[in-house]
Amino acid sequence: MNPPSLPDQAVLSLKRLKPRWRTRFLQQPAATEAQWQTLWERTEKQFPALFDRLHALYGGRYDFFYHLEEIVFEALNSGLSRSTELQQLDLRRLSNPNWVHDPKMLGATGYVDLQAGNLEGIRKQIPTYQELGLTYLHLMPLFARPDGENDGGYAVSSYRDVDPPLGTMAELAQLAQELREVGISLVVDFIFNHTANNHEWASKAQSGDPEFQQYYWMFDREEDTIAWQQHLRIIFPDRGGSFTWCEKSQKWVWTTFFEFQWDLNYSNPEVFRGMLAEMLFLTNQGIEVLRMDAVAFIWKRAGTDCENQPEAHWILQAYNALCAIAAPALLLKSEAIVHPDEVARYIRPDECRLSYNPLLMALLWESLATRNTRLLRASLHARFPIDPECAWVNYLRCHDDIGWTFDDAIASQLGIDGAGHRKFLNDFYTGRFPGSFARGLPFQENPVTGDARISGTLASLAGLEVALASGAPEAVDLAIERILLLYSVVFSIGGIPLIYLGDESGMLNDYSFAQRPEQASDSRWVHRPVRDWSQEAQALNDPNSPAARIRAGIQQRLQLRCSIPVLAQGQTTFLNVDNDHVFAYLRNQDSQSLLLLNNFTERPQIISSNELKVQGFTDQAQDLLNSKRLQLSGGLHLEPYQARWLQSLGPEAH
Repeated sequence: MNPPSLPDQAVLSLKRLKPRWRTRFLQQPAATEAQWQTLWERTEKQFPALFDRLHALYGGRYDFFYHLEEIVFEALNSGLSRSTELQQLDLRRLSNPNWVHDPKMLGATGYVDLQAGNLEGIRKQIPTYQELGLTYLHLMPLFARPDGENDGGYAVSSYRDVDPPLGTMAELAQLAQELREVGISLVVDFIFNHTANNHEWASKAQSGDPEFQQYYWMFDREEDTIAWQQHLRIIFPDRGGSFTWCEKSQKWVWTTFFEFQWDLNYSNPEVFRGMLAEMLFLTNQGIEVLRMDAVAFIWKRAGTDCENQPEAHWILQAYNALCAIAAPALLLKSEAIVHPDEVARYIRPDECRLSYNPLLMALLWESLATRNTRLLRASLHARFPIDPECAWVNYLRCHDDIGWTFDDAIASQLGIDGAGHRKFLNDFYTGRFPGSFARGLPFQENPVTGDARISGTLASLAGLEVALASGAPEAVDLAIERILLLYSVVFSIGGIPLIYLGDESGMLNDYSFAQRPEQASDSRWVHRPVRDWSQEAQALNDPNSPAARIRAGIQQRLQLRCSIPVLAQGQTTFLNVDNDHVFAYLRNQDSQSLLLLNNFTERPQIISSNELKVQGFTDQAQDLLNSKRLQLSGGLHLEPYQARWLQSLGPEAH
């Protein structure tokens, strides 16, 4: 007799395990039959896919069904522990699954200490966030961390403790509740590829505990690491490799990013279950979105570069199913700074419904430097569409560096040499290229290959720093127009726009980081200054200041976006309007259509009437950005760095 198929095994397993789970569940002091029924309905719905993914990951182990039982019970128990308020949030999200496409969606991100000192300071800024129009606040890593170097908090000592100078977990839960009351979802990082080397698990591994040494990738001999290393991409060239010698344990440890960040071993189901418990603990503090850090690296396979392995997707899909049981309101957001084709593979309704859009970010900067939008248009044409249940998070920069993540094959089709073009972009955005308006710093520059990434604030990279130093008003005007042009795109292209806090007020580079030993070797600190609220308030009180002009332009675009659903919903079609200096696209939803035109040069541009007719704009149009009615018969004029959001008025508007 043949063994049962995998779907049949799932059915049999669910039937066999149900009584065990129900008995254990109802033994909990606060459990009720009604709660069991709610959670069980979700479990039945998610279990076939969950069983498939977990079986693919761990089905070859003798103890698979033990781990299956414990993993699912972790989700059931977490769902029981969820507060009444969060259970109500679950029901609201289930009844409105497309809330991420609300036209009012606007995200912002920043570090707690740099923005407001601590969580109490963030709480006091809630009115400011409301005024800006935020519906999504991402607080950068705020968990307990090692002293000294800790990669800006991306080395986590404990997922259940806030770093003491920032506050407590109780304060974080209270902040989440207060934000939720005013319509702002709290987002935090879930750093699940690695822990700090002083995490409880790592400490036990260093002390020789064989159980916890299996939580990480640890090797007795350096030769054992070499076979792996020869296939791996070196993320930080100045480190020279992905393995670190641990004197205390007398073992080599896999450390993809930094020596104090130990990679977790997900081939061990105890690691999967342990990190699930940390994830669900955070959701029960009121976190609504988890930014899944470094998703591409979480599964290792000999003979490969250990990036974007199929198991990485299965792990995320299993976590998604378990969260759908315990906390349906929670969304996962992928952070995959890899080849554009690989980025798209993490975006699925059953995996990560949200994803950063590094391709859009990098190529907007590329278009500013080249004054040409061919590579941007060609790259997005095939890669921007995603499942309608999912959404891009569109950003202009973040806490991290800017890497030139485009497809060399597409570049080659346009006559662009990828390696040479990246060198040009690095030279341009570090100010080395003659005539560059930008001021950034190289990050992890490789002196052998010339590879590098770019650090810098939005305003400094867009030319405001150079313009202010020159004292030329026209240069300041152009820099501000560049900034607003970029925001015009991310506010109108679809998805969720994301602001790095401080950029909305024209924050400039802060070079003082070089005087601090713990930061001096990491140029990314140049774009992470401590926010000076009093100085900013003074600047905003002057309507002619760059800060006030940038803020006003952003808020005007946000208000328009909120009133025009097609800018957040519907489909995006990228257009060739016979002018490569202009980035053009249509936004369509039902019978509504808008034409978005963006001039990426400091020179005026013309779109011919014939090109406009092709898109159905034949007579008159309304520019929603300035409320002007435009006659299109003679073509359309765009000022330097101007964006136009056009609605056709047709011949009846005469």
